[in-house]
Amino acid sequence: MATMSTPRRVEAGASAFLADVLAGLSATPKAIAAKYFYDANGSALFDRICTLPEYYPTRTERAILEAHAGEMAAALGARALLIEPGAGSSEKTRVLLRALEEPAAYVPVDISAEHLEHSAQALRAELPHIEVLPVAADFTAGFAVPRPQRQPLRRAVFFPGSTLGNFEPDAARRLLAGFRPLAGRDGRLLLGVDLQKDIGVLERAYDDAQGVTAQFNLNLLVRINRELGGNFDPAAFRHVAFYDRERGRIEMHLESRSDQVVSVAGRRFCFRAGERLHTESSYKYTPDSIAALGTAAGWRPLRQWTDDRGWFALALFAPSL
Repeated sequence: MATMSTPRRVEAGASAFLADVLAGLSATPKAIAAKYFYDANGSALFDRICTLPEYYPTRTERAILEAHAGEMAAALGARALLIEPGAGSSEKTRVLLRALEEPAAYVPVDISAEHLEHSAQALRAELPHIEVLPVAADFTAGFAVPRPQRQPLRRAVFFPGSTLGNFEPDAARRLLAGFRPLAGRDGRLLLGVDLQKDIGVLERAYDDAQGVTAQFNLNLLVRINRELGGNFDPAAFRHVAFYDRERGRIEMHLESRSDQVVSVAGRRFCFRAGERLHTESSYKYTPDSIAALGTAAGWRPLRQWTDDRGWFALALFAPSL
């Protein structure tokens, strides 16, 4: 039976959030890391985004998993300990967990403790034979992997979605390199990667007709107000998303509608009309470039699975010798 443990609270605290927000608002251009989207409301909004008709990554990746989960599970091996940094609701992971042979345990890691525990409880109810050991943490800062009741034969890091694209190329390489000790010498990395495609498809995915992505973006200001004593007026900013062809990435910004002054924790920051606060980048890869990135991070490419349109890929790696 699954262990009814609560998330281990090693998450980034308010002090780290405050330091990063103050530094980002003081920078030129202004920018705040995308990881701070994910309070409980931000996580719920992202779950809504994943169901939108314009947002292809979730359903495309899930289709790849449903078509090839058996092959992936065989490649990961029996009694694997599956570790998922940035797990969110773990919806797609269920497909892989059901295909694994006698998994040792599942370790979802997420920065939003409340959302994580809700997801873990739902997963335990659906798959009671799998031990679920949630860890509330900022996975970019490192975390301890809890010991499962059943001894694993292998560790596997599962990093689906397009989260890798939120990292600048050098940071993405360092992140993947940091997964190597997490997986161990005989471990595996199963990585989700959003691929380059028609610009119209990309831009609609990040600026949907219902405005859910705009709410998700603006919720960052609501969170700053609530947790850091800010006085942002979300209505004074608008959501902007576009594809930067030269960098090969989608960018999301919050654009000031007028000249204004805001304060956070007693510090004042000026925005000019039209000035943008950069909140997210999402790099898009090719099959060759993701293999090269993995190799540079100390991983050996084993295999890739893609959909028929070549919009998304799941890439399997083993540690380089």
